[in-house]
Amino acid sequence: MAAAGEPHSSLYDTIVVGAGIQGSFTAYHLAKRGRDTLLLEQFPLPHSRGSSHGQSRIIRHAYAQEHYTQMMAESYGLWEQLEAEAGAPLYRQTGLLVLAANTNPEFQRFCQTLAQHHIPSELFTAESLRGRFPGIRPYCGEAGVSDRTAGVLYADRALRAVQDGFRRCGGALRDSEQVTDIQPGVVVTVTTSGGVYQAKSLVITAGPWANKLLAPLGLQLPLQTLRINVCYWKEKVPGAYGVSAHFPCFLAICDPHHIYGLPSNEYPGLVKICYHSGSPADPEERDRPPEASGLPDIQVLQDFVSKYLPGLVPEPAVVEHCMYTNTPDEDFVLDRHPKFSNIVIGAGFSGHGFKLAPVVGKLLCQLSVGEEPSYTMEPFGIRRFPALPPAAL
Repeated sequence: MAAAGEPHSSLYDTIVVGAGIQGSFTAYHLAKRGRDTLLLEQFPLPHSRGSSHGQSRIIRHAYAQEHYTQMMAESYGLWEQLEAEAGAPLYRQTGLLVLAANTNPEFQRFCQTLAQHHIPSELFTAESLRGRFPGIRPYCGEAGVSDRTAGVLYADRALRAVQDGFRRCGGALRDSEQVTDIQPGVVVTVTTSGGVYQAKSLVITAGPWANKLLAPLGLQLPLQTLRINVCYWKEKVPGAYGVSAHFPCFLAICDPHHIYGLPSNEYPGLVKICYHSGSPADPEERDRPPEASGLPDIQVLQDFVSKYLPGLVPEPAVVEHCMYTNTPDEDFVLDRHPKFSNIVIGAGFSGHGFKLAPVVGKLLCQLSVGEEPSYTMEPFGIRRFPALPPAAL
């Protein structure tokens, strides 16, 4: 796709760098407030180089951390608002099953937050799980708790919808423009491969490329970029694990990383099941030829599928890839640059940010216009990282 939207101002209110789901929602909220906003993307749109592509993501209230469950209440409403604006469905309710040993502390926190926030849910013993979900075998006698509000977000469609909404509000979106230089100041100057732009404020939502842009600004965050194998597994009986058969999304609490799955839908007869971690990788090398055989995460998934999902062939039929950008605690970074208060950073979404993007975008918008954020920002502050050099702080 060619670059969309000619520059219509010599000085923008805000420039947003990175047109993934977080940057796009940030730009959308800014434009809705009447802010003259430029959204920059280094690759031609649409692309599959970052963390926002693909057809599906899980949406859920269920979290072990209460601050995310609180944010999801508003996020659901904002997704519904975008859906109404787009005139097309962006979400399908399927429910979510959290699977773990009943004594697991994280599982207990899931149960507590669901109960405290009055989210429709149901507890299952290993026996009742077998009765309700015959396609799932609780191999080690696991218990379960359901989040009935959960489901599948149509990710590609959602990203297009928010970018279309941004443009309808007068925003300018320019793709195929890589940022080559950022000069901070009262007016920030951003140089790209296609031009030079200025703005009163800058928001950096560059995913795996965040630290590359932050380094010249004297800041390096403790971010780890991971290459994730997105695996699809064939049903032995077509439709048995499908949305029409009321098979839910699921999240299995495993040590050290979770395993999650979505019912068959995007690829007929194939169930998406992934390991919530991956291999350290430079984002510039994400598209190197896949090496599915012998990878530890693939082997973990094969073992899980053979033990817990007997109706699936325990060998991935399709392996795709995406990037995670993880913080050490897997909480996001949503904060102003410690030295340049008109530069705002959204980073480290750690593989669970898509569903929260409507609220993340609102918070980054509030930070960039100097408003008090709607939520406590303590979990998301840069200063929580003690290893940052004193000069950065």
